[in-house]
Amino acid sequence: MDKTFGQWKKQCLNKLDLSKKGSVDQDIEHVVSLLNSCEEYFTTSSCSGRIILIDGAPESSDVQKQNCIWLFVSHQKCTSDDLVSALAKSSRDAVLKFEPFVLHVQCRRLEDAQLMHSVAINSGFRNSGLTVSKTGKIITAVRSTHGLEVPLSHEGKLLVEHEYIHFLTHIANQKMEENLRRIHRLETEGKEKNKTSVYKRRRKREHPQTDCCHGDGTSSVEELDDCLDLLT
Repeated sequence: MDKTFGQWKKQCLNKLDLSKKGSVDQDIEHVVSLLNSCEEYFTTSSCSGRIILIDGAPESSDVQKQNCIWLFVSHQKCTSDDLVSALAKSSRDAVLKFEPFVLHVQCRRLEDAQLMHSVAINSGFRNSGLTVSKTGKIITAVRSTHGLEVPLSHEGKLLVEHEYIHFLTHIANQKMEENLRRIHRLETEGKEKNKTSVYKRRRKREHPQTDCCHGDGTSSVEELDDCLDLLT
């Protein structure tokens, strides 16, 4: 399994980034880089969070994004003028969305995934979860639920006043700020996990266990903490 995991990691990190942006978002570059430098993890997809305005056909759905036109996208806070200008280009049904931070991490072992999941939950990403595929791939998805989705036009006709667009801009920017705070907590939680791990390793060296059948008495969970060192 270790050999297979290594092959999966090499293949994933060497392939082209096929996202619209084509690169890792600036606010999470450090997180992604550190996870990928750890032997127990690698990231398969990520988004730091974004405010987007999409123009879709009336009959389109979330699973038909290829039929949508991206009028505006920002991974930072925006202004109401940005949205008003973008809405002027709408000829179909425009929808404003805030999509929060999402990160998918493939993990070497189930214990690694559980530790990553614990860090995510404690950081406010309460919609996070684990999946195990038939081929043995173990994925931790780091997600939260504080999104936003509001229709603003129909067949190119604006449905709301500019004052409401200004209000929605304020709400979307607040969600972006909370999103960045949660990412920061993810970093802090990772640091705390590592500090705990260092303390435990010192205790093990000072009071070694000799009743183990194999190894030096260090538990696998502590080794995981060793390697995770998420964000230092």
